Amino acid sequence: MNKPENIEERLWEYLDGAGSAEERLFIEQLIASNAVWRAKYQELLELQDLLSHRLELDEPSMRFTQNIMESISKHHIAPAAKTYINKRIIWGIFGFFICTIIAFLVAAFAQIHWTGASNTDNSLVNLNKINLDKVDTSSLFNSTYTTIFMMVNVVLGLVALDMYLRRQKAEGRGQREKAEGSGQ
Repeated sequence: MNKPENIEERLWEYLDGAGSAEERLFIEQLIASNAVWRAKYQELLELQDLLSHRLELDEPSMRFTQNIMESISKHHIAPAAKTYINKRIIWGIFGFFICTIIAFLVAAFAQIHWTGASNTDNSLVNLNKINLDKVDTSSLFNSTYTTIFMMVNVVLGLVALDMYLRRQKAEGRGQREKAEGSGQ
């Protein structure tokens, strides 16, 4: 109970006015009778007085933000990603994945057993509808690797679409800024 951490914690609660009246009375008796408690109490009182009255907070100067911005402007700023990323490589990677998806779909359609149209219900293609329940895709889509491959391709396709849409938006913004600049 008389560990230094416990003493300090209980004295801070006493100084903050927390705790019941019985606990506060007990701590007052300990401060009056115990030298260790009394010394710690005096130390915490001095610290509280220093924090509340004698410590002045430094405020930044009025030009603080301007000074920071001026010091930053002296340093070399890295060029935009557009200047050092080769767009042909990005489009090459995009083309590779598109070709891979197309090859995968061609292979899937090549494995489908197409039959001629007939009036029986056992055929894949009826005169009025295509019966896809007869198509066996278990040989194509049963692998975990195939599923992961397809998920990665979908994510990369979405990333490519996002890049395209962002570029279109940036070009539109640039044209608007030119129009506003020439109108002034």
